[in-house]
Amino acid sequence: MSSKFNRVLGKWDIFTLSFGAMIGWGWVVLTSEWILKAGVLGAILAFFIGGFVVALVALTYSELTSAMPKVGGEHVFSYRGLGLDASFFCTWFIILGYVSVCAFEAVALPVVLGNILPLSQGDPLWSVQGNPIYFDWLLIGTVGAILIGTINFFGVKSAAFIQTIFTLFILGAGLMLIFGSFFSPNAATATIEVWGTEKVSTGLVAVIVMTPFMFVGFDVIPQAAEEINLPFKQIGKILILSVLLAIVWYTAIIYSVGTTLSTSELETSSLAPADAMQKIYKGVWAKNLLILAGLAGIITSWNSFFVGATRAIYAMGYSGMLPKAFAILHPKYKSPLVAILFVTLTSILATLFGKEAMSWLVNAGGLGIVTSWTLVALSFYQLRKKEPLMPRPFKVPFGKWVGILAFASSLGLFYLYLPGNPSALNGIEWTIVACWLLIGLFFYFWASRVYTRKGMREKMDNHLEN
Repeated sequence: MSSKFNRVLGKWDIFTLSFGAMIGWGWVVLTSEWILKAGVLGAILAFFIGGFVVALVALTYSELTSAMPKVGGEHVFSYRGLGLDASFFCTWFIILGYVSVCAFEAVALPVVLGNILPLSQGDPLWSVQGNPIYFDWLLIGTVGAILIGTINFFGVKSAAFIQTIFTLFILGAGLMLIFGSFFSPNAATATIEVWGTEKVSTGLVAVIVMTPFMFVGFDVIPQAAEEINLPFKQIGKILILSVLLAIVWYTAIIYSVGTTLSTSELETSSLAPADAMQKIYKGVWAKNLLILAGLAGIITSWNSFFVGATRAIYAMGYSGMLPKAFAILHPKYKSPLVAILFVTLTSILATLFGKEAMSWLVNAGGLGIVTSWTLVALSFYQLRKKEPLMPRPFKVPFGKWVGILAFASSLGLFYLYLPGNPSALNGIEWTIVACWLLIGLFFYFWASRVYTRKGMREKMDNHLEN
């Protein structure tokens, strides 16, 4: 059976989908937290460590995507390497990560706009853990979710076009901040505490555990593999390049902000990169420009992960692990209609919980992401052993060792989320993960009875062969 999708994405399209997802909004709101936790040195080191782990995982993705350029990415990798049950868990948890990002952006959108528009003037509708929920916040998040869903309804090419425009804007504003900090006299007067070795030792792990959520995005490329019009070897190269550039981006942003703002300024700043821009260029216009870049970052992340989530959901529906309604494609635009509706409604639901939900989504989504990465790395290793002759247009040197290191590193990240660690998930975050798992298991056991496990395997085998 040939692909039902249209191959319309070029080299620049998939680069901006991947890189634009990784450099979204998080750096605008979280940079001060990273520096205050671990200092500039510790935060940079944390992103190098986290980036190294992600680069190892990205190498496994690059090889597997070139070998199996099928919609769903992890869905087919883990099935071929580890079997049906592993494929379910791997795909369902990466969808948790993607949906968490989409929901995060729905909550973040009014937070960003609140820095440049007079929002929240009326009485709050309710509060969540002391944080008020306003009607205009709900309205903005809801409208944003509907707009992203509508863009994706009209097909992946329209989503890629929007992605390119906003990614270029983010790059322009970010480069102004980075290069401006190099020539700013503020670097000489920034307080020395931000470089302190004590913070490196106490805050390093706390920042490392946040890096998977910041780097996730490269794995959107495999989800849309059947819509990419490039030689399969090039797909792997672009995937790796996007990860390496994201490491450079984050470390440069941390350095620029940490050497521009003092510790006291960081402690009082809600958007440290924007305040650093204002300090460097001595104008509110510069701060607003950076805030607009943050707004663009919300769009790029939201858009990319919307593509990733809906394609992964489609793949599970197509294989029979979810109700087959999730595999319905629009006859003209080739967009997965029910999957788009599901992710849109989930994003709208998150707005009901306000700003407090942002940290819940980062941590719960992060656990889902590293769970999936761990299973992909194990699949990569198993396939190197079981199918050494499988065609691999992009073949990673020292593949077995890369697989072992990627698996061990991902497992190490997974451990950091468990109880007993300083970075462990809290009760609400574990509840999110547990509810998500229970929903998935309900669908999986229901589908096993309706479509049968034999039927699932036949669908997956047919998908891999064609």
